[in-house]
Amino acid sequence: MQDNKTLFSMINNVLHTDAFYFATSYDLTHTLQRLANTSPEFQDLNLLERADPRFVWNGHLLRDFITQPEASSVNGKVFEWTIISRRSCFRAGARYYVRGIDSEGYAANFVETEQIVQYGGLKASFVQTRGSIPVFWSQRPNLKYKPKPQISKMANHLDGFQRHFDSQAVLYGRQVVLNLINQKGSEKPLEVIFDKMVTSLGNGMIKYIAFDFHKECSRMRWHRLQILLDMVTEMQDEFGYFLVDPDGNVLLSQEGIFRSNCMDCLDRTNVIQSLLARRSLQSQLQRMGVLHSCQKIEEQRDFEKTYKNAWADNADACAKQYAGTGALKTDFTRTGKRTVLGVVMDGWNSTIRYYKNNFSDGFKQDSIDLFLGNYSVDETDWVNPLHDIKDWKFFTLPVIMVVAFSMCIICLVMAGDTWTETLAYVLFWGTASVLTGGLILFNGPDFVDAPRLVQKEKLD
Repeated sequence: MQDNKTLFSMINNVLHTDAFYFATSYDLTHTLQRLANTSPEFQDLNLLERADPRFVWNGHLLRDFITQPEASSVNGKVFEWTIISRRSCFRAGARYYVRGIDSEGYAANFVETEQIVQYGGLKASFVQTRGSIPVFWSQRPNLKYKPKPQISKMANHLDGFQRHFDSQAVLYGRQVVLNLINQKGSEKPLEVIFDKMVTSLGNGMIKYIAFDFHKECSRMRWHRLQILLDMVTEMQDEFGYFLVDPDGNVLLSQEGIFRSNCMDCLDRTNVIQSLLARRSLQSQLQRMGVLHSCQKIEEQRDFEKTYKNAWADNADACAKQYAGTGALKTDFTRTGKRTVLGVVMDGWNSTIRYYKNNFSDGFKQDSIDLFLGNYSVDETDWVNPLHDIKDWKFFTLPVIMVVAFSMCIICLVMAGDTWTETLAYVLFWGTASVLTGGLILFNGPDFVDAPRLVQKEKLD
């Protein structure tokens, strides 16, 4: 950490040197004579692409911004293929601190994902969205591995629900909602209220499909995802995709969209989106003449590998921003099947998520709120919300639990004169550690790292 601070200060030292200049409307890196002798194609390049690298001091720092999409090849035909995910800055935040919707109808972790393919001057795209279940609910961390979702009893769910889908209909047209959460246990009430809201709204532009991902794919039955794909095949054909010719003439328009969600809108959601996107891409490549009418993307081994890895990378990128780790189930996205290593990595990522969600996401949420302007610093306010005074339980109970557990281990290692004496000590200190741990769990919300800058707004 100290090394990172030192490196960061080095970068700042250079950037704060006087007489570095940049311009957005004039190319400072070329002389007038050089500019006069360039081709029209050169003039059409953006300033960063056409700049003389000899004079671009921050060229190294900008290298990731000028990376061109890698060309793909099928049947000897080279085309460009890209995935762009745009995460909304409205109702943004960390996994357990931002769920559901706000009063304006903005959903948590809303992401618009566009898949673009270009070949022979033709450009096509297929757009999908994901977002938290659009009712007022929360799932605050409390040291439990999976906190129970809480649906607000006071909020006007239908009003917020309507606001959300009214805006979605304006932006994207018809909506097919793919709800992938469990239809039993703690997730069931959310499935019930989602279904109820769709029915109560009575909007013919919204089609609701509930698909219990975990139940259908349990015991590695991943082939059962085809059940969902078969259910939406006709609707996907109706929605189509966007297509424009080399002259800019619109040949086709996408008439509707798939809005997918699970609890986090990450792991299960990304699997389904990648399958829908593959089907659309196959149709686009056939229309462009890259694929023959009888060919499938799955049969193109090199591109299929590229496709799966790109969608898995997309899943990781979305998951890291919202949950703090890479996505789960990416072994299926990358290889088409679940693997032992994938299950182990899911366990590791789940453990990291648990730690971050409970002990560091409060700071992350505050950082996002400050960055987005959800919280403004008032210099006249002498009360600093970041100075949160913890009560005695926060310090005392963990110390007691650690001491009691340590004594229990010591008693086992350094046995007494008799087994009854050893057993008595172990039972005493073991009971003390268990009771203390129980008290900590009972007072879980007092021990998690909760946001301090914007609190009431996050409880809606």
